[in-house]
Amino acid sequence: MKQLKIAIIGQGRSGYSIHGSFFLKQPEKFKVVAVVDLIEKRRNLAKQRYGDDVLVFENYQDLFSTTQEIDFVVNASYSHMHYSISKDLLEHGFNVLSEKPFCKTANEVNDLIDTAKKNNRMLAVFQNSRYASYFLKVQEIIKSKVLGDIIQISIDFSGFARRWDWQTLQSYNGGNLYNTGPHPLDQALQLFGDGEPKVKAFMNRANTFGDAEDYVKVLLYGDNKPVIDLEISSCQGYKPFTYNIQATRGALNGSMTEIDWKYFKEDECENQTLKISFDKPDSDTPAYCSESLNWHEMHWDDKGEEYGTFFSMTKRFYEMLYNHIVNGSELEVTPLQVLKQIKVIEEAHKQNPLSKKY
Repeated sequence: MKQLKIAIIGQGRSGYSIHGSFFLKQPEKFKVVAVVDLIEKRRNLAKQRYGDDVLVFENYQDLFSTTQEIDFVVNASYSHMHYSISKDLLEHGFNVLSEKPFCKTANEVNDLIDTAKKNNRMLAVFQNSRYASYFLKVQEIIKSKVLGDIIQISIDFSGFARRWDWQTLQSYNGGNLYNTGPHPLDQALQLFGDGEPKVKAFMNRANTFGDAEDYVKVLLYGDNKPVIDLEISSCQGYKPFTYNIQATRGALNGSMTEIDWKYFKEDECENQTLKISFDKPDSDTPAYCSESLNWHEMHWDDKGEEYGTFFSMTKRFYEMLYNHIVNGSELEVTPLQVLKQIKVIEEAHKQNPLSKKY
């Protein structure tokens, strides 16, 4: 089995806790050979964590002169640096896996796509929520058609939190939509399907100590498409669901660990005909039309997932990436798909301009 050699730029929460922790659990396929971080204590920690033979650098440009074989670079730098660093890496011949947000603008995305093609390099985006167990189950249920026609999909990635780090700053491409948004937006656009959605967005600053939004409501809609209602709020004290689906023959409600759905079968229902008025049986008293449907109720949970839901979706993503690099299989999460996401984020910010304070 081929072992891929990796460099990680950034040892913050993403580079350290997500990517680094995963690679340590998959040593037969992945080996961290170089780490870049501006903070000395994090570089020292990388030596302890990945072994004395790992190369550590303060500046990512030092990767350009190393003779160490590197199969791809994980760009887990600050969000506002993703575009410029990814472009520089591609131009110097590296395959790149960028953390989210991929870029700030659609023009930046298109430029990276062109740069990757020009240099014949891989360009990928870490959208691991595409492979989350609960999302795969939601897709399976929708595709089964048991719910009938989907009318509305509500997605809630909210919670209650006050925050005062760099992710609250517009100058760092912070805020709930650029930070958390790429996860549910990637899922939402997969469910929306082909075409560009129309967008209506609302943003506000609620509990943030920075100048970027921490309340977001985005509506995606289009002809012959369900309405997708996406919310990412930091002032949601009671979390009702992650997914709620309204449909013509049933409904779904669930979290990231449990999903319940119910549906009725038309061949088990009475044949109804339109009437203008109703009376109670054996009476002239007016009544409301009603029937008792035979509901088929189902349940799913993520019990049995190795190391939990988050690890499993990261593992599925990296299995896809590994097969792409080693076996030449198709890249399932493409920059062109993520381009649609960035267009939605751009439009949401255009509709809700916020003053810059920092």
